[in-house]
Amino acid sequence: MTTLEQEIHTIGRHARAASRALARLDAKQKNAILTAMADELIVRSPEILAANAEDIAAAEKNGLTKASIDRLRLTSERVAGMADGIRQVAGLADPVGEILREWTRPNGISIQKIRTPIGVIGIIYESRPNVTADAGVLCLKTGNAVILRGGSEALASNLAIAKALQAGGLNAGLPDHSIQLIPTKDREAVKIMAAMDEFMDVIIPRGGHSLIEAVVTAARMPVIKHYDGICHVYVDREADLPMALGIAINSKCQRPGVCNAMETLLVHHDIADAFFALAAPAFAEKGVEFVADAGAYEKLSLLGYPKLRAADDATWRTEWLDLILSVSVVDDTAAAIAHIETHGSHHSDAIVTGNPQTAEEFLASVDSSTVYWNASTRFTDGGEFGFGAEIGISTDKLHARGPMGLEELTTYKYLIRGEGQIRP
Repeated sequence: MTTLEQEIHTIGRHARAASRALARLDAKQKNAILTAMADELIVRSPEILAANAEDIAAAEKNGLTKASIDRLRLTSERVAGMADGIRQVAGLADPVGEILREWTRPNGISIQKIRTPIGVIGIIYESRPNVTADAGVLCLKTGNAVILRGGSEALASNLAIAKALQAGGLNAGLPDHSIQLIPTKDREAVKIMAAMDEFMDVIIPRGGHSLIEAVVTAARMPVIKHYDGICHVYVDREADLPMALGIAINSKCQRPGVCNAMETLLVHHDIADAFFALAAPAFAEKGVEFVADAGAYEKLSLLGYPKLRAADDATWRTEWLDLILSVSVVDDTAAAIAHIETHGSHHSDAIVTGNPQTAEEFLASVDSSTVYWNASTRFTDGGEFGFGAEIGISTDKLHARGPMGLEELTTYKYLIRGEGQIRP
């Protein structure tokens, strides 16, 4: 066993022991720990921002894209937002111990099905250092120990955030090793974690396709995947065009480097000319580059769109995470649905229409974790759904789907109470 394996296995053993102590904490104790974590995050904000500045400088030197640097960057407001998110989680109902169902059998045996912690959760993520806080506090609230492995580009930031969470939590009774961060940039750490089924119950990768594939290939425990965000907005023939433009601009431009940003715009051919005439100036002002199919390319060329290139087969499966947008003109709603089902990633997809029947057809037919009618895809977020912080957006169907809040970080068990019954 290598030195790195020994170090990570030690982290795993510590996490397993911590999970047993965490499972015994009640809601009041956990909320006190969370409040202390939030307070410590604010106290250590200067240290966190200084560490983040190191990561940003290295990212710029290494030529990371503007979108990647935006995901990496922390500000005083973003640190305060992390602390507010922790306090929101403290204010949420604790799912652990919730009775999901209870009944009594004819022989008198009483059965309860209750929510319980999963145990030890491993989370591997890239770029966004706020995930360190989100993941740590959600796992704590649900009584799970967590092992975090952030991206190498955010190591200094992640270490500073984890240190603040650990320090604040320990002062309020957090069991040792409840939240641990693997402090290395060595990629071998991912493989070691994925094979560590004796210590971890589930692993959650958040990042690019290659990271997720690497984890899925190596994992010996269940994987909850956060695959690509190939998100669509379809502008139907009966859409309110100003509304459609507002939704499209927000879905793409409000924060283009995140997984719930629109990557493909589909437009019904009957209103394509009118919509592009309205939309082209607005998107051009935002600096968006269009990658268009033949129908859209012709119409946008006639409008003199400044940043325009032709799409190819790879276009529709590309998660740009930047001010780049795939654009297609489609014949009807059925064609839009077929495009999404063929090329989408089952993340977040929206229709803009004034026709309720068309909307319901879209909502029922698109097999994605979140499907919208007349709203931006940017709402796919634990906070926006009222879950507090989130662990990620699962594109799986089991055991969790969509924004993963507290309930998705629990499992269940059966409690059976008898009075001496034996099976005949």
